[in-house]
Amino acid sequence: MGEVSTQNQQFLVDMLGRPLKDLRISVIDRCNFRCPYCMPANHFPDGYKFLSRREWLSFDEIERLANIFALLGVTKVRLTGGEPLLRPVLSELIAKINTIPGIDDIALTTNGSHLAAFAADLKKSGLRRLTVSLDSCHAKVFRYMSGDRGDLHVVLKGLAMAKECGFLNIKINCVLKRAVNDGDLEHLVEYCLNNGFILRFIEFMDVGNINSWDPKDVLTTKEVIAYLSRFYKFNPLIRLQASETSERFDVDGRGEVGFISSVSKPFCGDCNRLRLSAEGKAYTCLFGSQGLDLRTPLRDGAGDADIMALIRNAWQKRQDRYSELRLQKPTLNTKSKVEMHHIGG
Repeated sequence: MGEVSTQNQQFLVDMLGRPLKDLRISVIDRCNFRCPYCMPANHFPDGYKFLSRREWLSFDEIERLANIFALLGVTKVRLTGGEPLLRPVLSELIAKINTIPGIDDIALTTNGSHLAAFAADLKKSGLRRLTVSLDSCHAKVFRYMSGDRGDLHVVLKGLAMAKECGFLNIKINCVLKRAVNDGDLEHLVEYCLNNGFILRFIEFMDVGNINSWDPKDVLTTKEVIAYLSRFYKFNPLIRLQASETSERFDVDGRGEVGFISSVSKPFCGDCNRLRLSAEGKAYTCLFGSQGLDLRTPLRDGAGDADIMALIRNAWQKRQDRYSELRLQKPTLNTKSKVEMHHIGG
C-alpha cells in the first residue's frame, strides 16, 4: 500500500488500506481535572512536572504541520489536550487552521470547565464542532470522575453558553466504568435529549498504563442498550461515513445517542486517525508506544518536503490494530503505551 488516486485526488494509505484523513492535535499535556481513566491523581499529584512551554509546539509550528497533513489528504482536525482551553489564546490557532486549504472540519474536545469563558471566542474563530466530556449528571459522581476537581454546575453553564453562542450538534462524551458512574444513565440521556446534545457512551479503555484498567470494569454497549431500552426505544441510524467510531441510534424521535465500543466491538479496520502530541510526536494509534518526532526536524530547519516524507513513510508502514488484537487476546497489554493526556482521545 502507499498512495491511491480517486478522481484525481491523492490519498495516503497504510498497510491495511486505511487512508489518512483525520488529524488530532494535542495542544497541551496539562489538565485541571484528574479523571481516573486518563490522569489519576495518584500519578499526577499537585506539583507534577508537565512539559514546559518551550517543549510545546508553537501555533506557527502546528499550522505548518497541519498544512503538510492537508497536502497528504487530511480533511478533519480535532484539537485536544490535556485540557486544550488551558492553552492561552487557543482561538488564534483555530483561526489559523481555518484558513488551510483542504481542512473542512475543525473540532475541539474539552472538559467544559472553561467553556463559559471562551465559547464566544471559539465560535468567532471558526470552530465548527464541539465535544464536551460529561461522565455523570449527578454532582457527587461527576466530582469523583473528575478526580475531585470538577464542578458539574460550571460545566453545565459552559454548555449552556456554547448553545447560546450558536454551536450546533454539540456532542457529550461519557466514559463508563462499571459500578462507578453507571447509576444514573437515564438522567444523562434525558439531559442531552432535552438540550439537543448528541450523547456518546464510551467503553472504558486501557489507554496508557496507569488507569488501572480491568476488563471487569468495562460496561459494554450491549449492557447499556439493554438497560436503557427499559426507558427508551432505540432505532439504528446509518453510518455517515466508514470511519465513524460511533454506533448511532435515534431515541424516541427526540435525538441521537451513540456508543463507542472500542473494547467489545473494535473498529480498527476503519481507523483513519493520526494523533500529534503537544511536544510534536505523531502516533498512528491511540494505544501506540512509539511516536514519530516531528518537532526536532521542524526546529532544525527541515523543509516541508522532508517532513512530508517522514509522515508518509510512517503512515505507509502503519498496521496498528491494537483493539482487534485485544479482543482476540483479552490479556494483551503493552506496557509502554503512550498516556492519554499526551495525545487526547
